[in-house]
Amino acid sequence: MTQNGAAGATATATGSATAGAWDLATVCAHLEAGTPAHLVENRRVLAVTPDATRSAPMPMLIRAVQQVIGSRAAQLDYMVALGTHPVMSDAEILQLYGLTPEQREADFAGSRFMNHRWDRPDTLVRIGRFQEREIAEITGGLFAEAIDVTINRAIFDYDLILIVGPVFPHEIVGFSGGHKYLFPGISGGEFLDFFHWLSAVITCRKTIGHRATPARAVVERAAEMVDVPRHLAAMVVTSGGGLEGLYVGSPEEAWQRAVDHSERVHVVRKPRAYHTVFGRAPEMYDEMWVGGKVMYKLEPVVANGGTLIVYGPHIGEISRTWGSYLEQVGYHVAEYFSSRMAQFRDVPRGVLAHSALVRGEGSYRDGTERPRIDVVLATGLGPELCKRINLGYLDPASVNPDDYRDREAEGILYVDHAGETLHLVDA
Repeated sequence: MTQNGAAGATATATGSATAGAWDLATVCAHLEAGTPAHLVENRRVLAVTPDATRSAPMPMLIRAVQQVIGSRAAQLDYMVALGTHPVMSDAEILQLYGLTPEQREADFAGSRFMNHRWDRPDTLVRIGRFQEREIAEITGGLFAEAIDVTINRAIFDYDLILIVGPVFPHEIVGFSGGHKYLFPGISGGEFLDFFHWLSAVITCRKTIGHRATPARAVVERAAEMVDVPRHLAAMVVTSGGGLEGLYVGSPEEAWQRAVDHSERVHVVRKPRAYHTVFGRAPEMYDEMWVGGKVMYKLEPVVANGGTLIVYGPHIGEISRTWGSYLEQVGYHVAEYFSSRMAQFRDVPRGVLAHSALVRGEGSYRDGTERPRIDVVLATGLGPELCKRINLGYLDPASVNPDDYRDREAEGILYVDHAGETLHLVDA
């Protein structure tokens, strides 16, 4: 049994159903089996969920949460853990949860649907602080700075935080899910900026697919500062969003078991690296801020000096939130920034982290940048913009994705629905 939260709530993570056997009744049964009655009976519960940039059967999970938890809780509300993604409209939240306005009114009338407003300081509260020695210890001496930990103050209106979301290999914390839905999901910018930049300096390839990372350690220590009981329903899903596994229990235990499952289904091992890798971005990545996940998941199988093509004609902007910064600084290897941080002191480190992770590994010496691989965008971002931000350009209208299929023997790898399945070269 694992203990979490101020009230000492405990629960053992339930297991996974046979692949393909999931339906609403099965999800409800697993959720009920993994959720002790005392956690939710006559309690105020806040369900924290992902936004639309993750593959997950959210409509079925939301229905199950409402049926199992809502029937017993005094109050059940929902908050979208945006991190720093764009705020969702009411219509977009309904679409995410698979509800019509009529269903919302009939079945969720007593529940509030909320965005995490990371962009409004008045919605945040400081709950603790990392001291310099703690950061130095966690990062192996890479950083030594004090960091405030802030979180959405609304959580303190509830008796339980129910985290509902998928687990995938992740470029910042190794594997997503669990307490990551609190940090950075519903936390403040300074803390987010710090540990994103930390992982960029360490590099994506040394982070992604590893469950014990410095950034995950920072997240877990921050979660210990949250004085509200927490419970987790961790999903493992297919690339098309189908449910493969559901682990319900304490965030620590349920997350570990979901990671075990994710390692089996979200990691593809290849016998070699490829000189050209073509990653087709799914429609849910509508800007490079999230489309960068194509790079993160495929960088390890691109050979030195090779090329990664991010194909997504539907990607029409860099970032609705951070685009102006990225147009200003461009995409560069981490050393380009770290060698002259004073020059970029007015740019959030989370932006620098995104830039460096998309550009990938490389060096910066004597004013010359040497990325390990080329990153080429075949997207809705035009040639002049791509040149300005230091990324390659390929006209998507001139590309036939089928030309890249079934050519692994020639050193060309095609990956559909890229961005969630990690590709590695077999040792």
